[in-house]
Amino acid sequence: MERKRVRKAIIPAGGLGTRFLPATKAQPKEMLPLIDKPAIQYIVEEAVASGIESIMIVSGRNKRAIEDHFDKSAELEMELEERGKEEMLEMVRSISQLANICYVRQREPLGLGHAVLSAKAFAENEPFAVLLGDDILLSDPPCLKQMIDMYEQTGSSVVAVMEVPMDQTHKYGIVDLESPGYSGRIRGMVEKPAPNEAPSNLAVVGRYVLDPAIFGLLDDARPGKGGEIQLTDSLVRLNRFSPIEAFPFVGIRHDIGDKLGFVQATIDMALKRPDLSDAVRAYMLERLSPSHT
Repeated sequence: MERKRVRKAIIPAGGLGTRFLPATKAQPKEMLPLIDKPAIQYIVEEAVASGIESIMIVSGRNKRAIEDHFDKSAELEMELEERGKEEMLEMVRSISQLANICYVRQREPLGLGHAVLSAKAFAENEPFAVLLGDDILLSDPPCLKQMIDMYEQTGSSVVAVMEVPMDQTHKYGIVDLESPGYSGRIRGMVEKPAPNEAPSNLAVVGRYVLDPAIFGLLDDARPGKGGEIQLTDSLVRLNRFSPIEAFPFVGIRHDIGDKLGFVQATIDMALKRPDLSDAVRAYMLERLSPSHT
């Protein structure tokens, strides 16, 4: 039987963004800009570049700005057109044409597993991708595209992993592989283990391609670590009857769920932009000079 294509993606965006208060008191964390583009747009662009046709954003209270960003803005487009700002007009129009995006509200932030379950009707019994907004992954081809290719070759669910320092395992879902190395069949997964309890230092980095059987497991899931419905717990159960493969991501990862990571991402992206790189580099050298007071 021919495998179904991976055409749909879920982007959970219902969190409260408490680590970025007070900036996130009245605006979604996902809309915080990395220079001049909101963080969630990078995630949507990766999905589109990977062949995804439809995207479900799982939002929450005070997240209307996300919908407005990806919607058509007739007033702004008319203003730009009247002023002859053709380049800006094309950029604004392109955002609303990125993909077929729909939304569902996660009424309470009950965990990643609960957010994914909220999009069950959207998936319609097809394999689907999940992209977490805190992880911006840069590679060519995109990480998700490589994972979809792997799924279509093997028929197994796929989870992206990267090595992290052992003292950082408490921040991530950590995988245990059946064979030594950096890729292959996953034997087990643990949500945010202490370093002395972690089975490895291979961390899940916010990209999944999943068999729809996960929804039946999420339906029956009980609260796990932190009192939340953890996706990791249901993946462990799925792995007992449907193999899950680890995909070794090779590229640049920005963890923008962390304040330092957000600053680092902003600097790195500025240094890659022709319109900013020289000025930013000169400013950094000036600030870091021993003679600067």
